[in-house]
Amino acid sequence: MSIEITNLTHHFGADPVLRDISLSVADGEIVALLGPSGSGKTTLLRIIAGLTSHTRGQLYIGGEEVSHLPAGERRAGFVFQHYALFRHMTVFDNIAFGLTVLPRKNRPSKKVIHEKVTALLEKIQLPHLAQRYPAQLSGGQQQRVALARALAAEPRILLLDEPFGALDTQVRIELRRWLRQLHQSLHFTAVFVTHDQDEALEVADRVVVMHNGQIEQIAAPDTLQENTENRFVTEFLGQVNTLNGVITDSGILQIGGVNQPVSLMAEPGLVSVFVRPWALTLSAVFSPGSFVAQVCSVRSYGHYRKAMVTTAAAGHEITVILPQDAPEVISGESVWLTAQSVRVFRGEDELMWQTQSQSVAENADCFPRMTINPVT
Repeated sequence: MSIEITNLTHHFGADPVLRDISLSVADGEIVALLGPSGSGKTTLLRIIAGLTSHTRGQLYIGGEEVSHLPAGERRAGFVFQHYALFRHMTVFDNIAFGLTVLPRKNRPSKKVIHEKVTALLEKIQLPHLAQRYPAQLSGGQQQRVALARALAAEPRILLLDEPFGALDTQVRIELRRWLRQLHQSLHFTAVFVTHDQDEALEVADRVVVMHNGQIEQIAAPDTLQENTENRFVTEFLGQVNTLNGVITDSGILQIGGVNQPVSLMAEPGLVSVFVRPWALTLSAVFSPGSFVAQVCSVRSYGHYRKAMVTTAAAGHEITVILPQDAPEVISGESVWLTAQSVRVFRGEDELMWQTQSQSVAENADCFPRMTINPVT
């Protein structure tokens, strides 16, 4: 079932918690609500479920306006962070519970319930644990059972609130792969809340980035990683280094003693320059547009190395991610630091986006020219 949210607002007293939220979730799509604590993502999930009322706006599930419907009539399955399994029931009975308490006229026969639960046990890869109790299961196994219980009643949509938040890192990694596979098999419509960026990017078809009760960006994972739309998403998503820059009266961008002519009508003043760790290179040889940097530490992480360096452009340590086949650098030595791509902001406004082409890098006597991406 699809979900359609239009101009939804929610207040807690006089304080706005959600501000003019509009979001479409297609039938069979899994969407992640990603953001820091207090961004409004769990409140939005609870409103979809019917556990919290919104102040104004429209909410449709499967084309039906459901704002007036109580939670029990929305047919939304809900999975919480803390399992909420019935400890006195076996795994089998936990999954079957939602079916056994349906009104008699809607309740499947015992045979159908048994077949449905058996099929779900196969889907969650726990048929051998059907007669065990929750206390006899690992955290990851309990969360699989909780998900199967939510799916047993064939909900129109599935809502998950930090479903793997209470689990160890390795278990989380395994379960998000499993959830993605389960979704590809069953094609249910799902919305899940997470503060874990890797989880959102790996599991979801699209990611909704939220901040201060507003949607900052909606995009597929690959698009989101490459094309953040504003300063908040740029800083929030993944690692990013911040350099201090100045645009002069003559239209020169100065960063740490390096001058960069830019084809941009921008007012003079201070700017912030953002660059991802993997968009930086270190070399013992000067190249046009390089900064002098001091290597503070280098550490290997298997397929890549992480170097911490200082430069006058930052005034603090910045992170450089290097492939293992990159030239070796040693702690304590001076090197040349080059940015392959940067984003420049004044306040919340993006001024420019710069990428480095090989031809420019080989021939230019300054930073590569900037391709302007004005804010609209």
